[in-house]
Amino acid sequence: MFDIEFLDIPPLVSVSGKVNLPGSKSISNRVLLLAALCKGTTVVHDLLESDDTQVMLTALEQLGCTVERNTDNNTVAIEGLAGRPVRDKVHLFLGNAGTAMRPLTAALALLGGEFELSGVVRMHERPIGDLVDSLRQLGCPIDYLGNEGFPPLKLHARTTNQLLLNQPIRVRGDVSSQFLTALLMALPLVASRDIHIEVVGDLISTPYIEITLNLLARFGIHVQRDGWQRLTIPAGSKYTSPGSIHVEGDASSASYFIAAGALFDWSTDHKYFEINGLGTNSIQGDIRFVEAARLMGAHIECMPNALQVSPCKEKQAGQKPLTAIDLDCNHIPDAAMTLAVMALYAEGTTVLRNIASWRVKETDRLSAMACELRKLGAVVEEGPDYLKITPPSSPAEWTTAPICTYDDHRMAMCFSLAAFNPASLPIRILDPKCVGKTFPDYFETLFSLAQAKSASIPVICIDGPTASGKGTLSSAVAHHLGYHYLDSGALYRLAAFAASAQGIDLNDSAGVAKIARHLPVKFKDGKVWLNGQDVSLAIRTEESGMAASKVSAYPEVRAALLMLQRSFRALPGLVADGRDMGTVIFPDAELKIYLTASSVHRAQRRHKQLISKGNSATLQYIQQGLEARDERDMLRSSAPLKPAENAKLLDNSDVSIEKSVLKVLDWWQGTRPF
Repeated sequence: MFDIEFLDIPPLVSVSGKVNLPGSKSISNRVLLLAALCKGTTVVHDLLESDDTQVMLTALEQLGCTVERNTDNNTVAIEGLAGRPVRDKVHLFLGNAGTAMRPLTAALALLGGEFELSGVVRMHERPIGDLVDSLRQLGCPIDYLGNEGFPPLKLHARTTNQLLLNQPIRVRGDVSSQFLTALLMALPLVASRDIHIEVVGDLISTPYIEITLNLLARFGIHVQRDGWQRLTIPAGSKYTSPGSIHVEGDASSASYFIAAGALFDWSTDHKYFEINGLGTNSIQGDIRFVEAARLMGAHIECMPNALQVSPCKEKQAGQKPLTAIDLDCNHIPDAAMTLAVMALYAEGTTVLRNIASWRVKETDRLSAMACELRKLGAVVEEGPDYLKITPPSSPAEWTTAPICTYDDHRMAMCFSLAAFNPASLPIRILDPKCVGKTFPDYFETLFSLAQAKSASIPVICIDGPTASGKGTLSSAVAHHLGYHYLDSGALYRLAAFAASAQGIDLNDSAGVAKIARHLPVKFKDGKVWLNGQDVSLAIRTEESGMAASKVSAYPEVRAALLMLQRSFRALPGLVADGRDMGTVIFPDAELKIYLTASSVHRAQRRHKQLISKGNSATLQYIQQGLEARDERDMLRSSAPLKPAENAKLLDNSDVSIEKSVLKVLDWWQGTRPF
């Protein structure tokens, strides 16, 4: 997951390959709670790993459930509470997880005990009054600890075991389907008689109630319903563990990849983009997003457990790839957000109706979506329960800006699709880590599937002499931006290391070049991996440094490593350090920096490094060695060490690494169009 302040996405042109979806959030947290309410053990397969599910698992453990995770086969075993929490005086912090706050409130209120439920600031702004009113009808004592109608809540133990179950429980249907879901999951715990629920008004988001009813049936609870106005939990209903249950892929998450597959003209390429983990057998309402996407022009084939997105029809030059729609989105409230961004690519004005529930989600999604779409050049009309979206009329009308995500995972994922814009503009997503709520690896997954023109993938080059601090600065900048990092000096060390390991004389330039041409190297987690082995320390000796300096002077070795180094230019961007990154390897880099320091300062730094590793050396000896190496590097015939044209000079002799990083980030911001 990108744990950074912002993520810049270069202009994207296509997607290809296959994506395996994470588990459904709606199903995952329902299954976890249902498993907890049963007697015995339930093994949950393919559970979504996210902030929301972690919140639920932690809460269940606090209540006394035994939770065993097996990362090898992606399962979680839940030892249920058999209808009674082991601990009945607990403070549960539930973050911004509505799928935990609402059902836990109902279940714990009916089970009885002293519980306090709270969350982040936004959770305390999300209404829960209608659910609390329904529970109070039953005789559950609940207090608001803050604003009336909103969390945090205090649930009190009942002074009597008598619940008022003889009258129908009334709940509004036009606020949030999670309130009804919470009641449906909690009431079987006290079903000593038939329990009736009456829905007041029209029920929104009925597909989510269908998910709840389907899962309840798998756990032995068969709810009877008369349309969507009256639902009955039969007397004697009792939770029974299914033993094991599989979580299907998340249909809302699938919508982003369906859209990505539909946003570009695949011309004569008749391959398809495949989405695994979801298909015709889905119990999620958001699978109907497929129908909406088809109305906009997407070509999608549904199979039992996969979707295939095929090329769009050929369009005339300048014609938008999609067609505008006017659609009631009550049945796909979460996935409809993806339609709003797809509207940017549609011919005509798209109208999304019956989406009032957006206002009580992680943020007020109606206002948020309207605001961010306008930043990209769209004309948007925001109504009480609808959006009208007219896209930019031509590529020249597209604009770009930092996209606010409002701590809302779906805002971040939806607007990543704006990177496919016809104006080839980059998109900045603020607070990208918010996707952790449902899809922590979303951006990594997107970048593994998406293609961009090589020249569009940004590169920052940081060149300079030995011991100038290039590696420290470059890796820090890469971390701040969420970019890949290339330590080109490590490649020369690796080439010498690998050649020596295979008995090749380092004077044999052709032999070393042959090894260098196919180095199986990866930079990951701050370490250097060669053929799957961590060689970070092995290549950082003084001896390795001298060997690297020797082989780097061979034109054959430099030529062999040229394509390897350029292959590190990958989405979302690259920070590369070395001695010829800006002059030879990436001459088109958008920012080139020549980092230097006096030989005295560099010698002092190297001396501290050696002393910390238990090596002894004099400052004078180290300084003489650095100056001699500088001279060799500057005088070599192949790619001599020198500042690249237009490189910004940064002397960090008396500048801290923190200030150097801020300076580079400031220069980088000056190259961005935001």
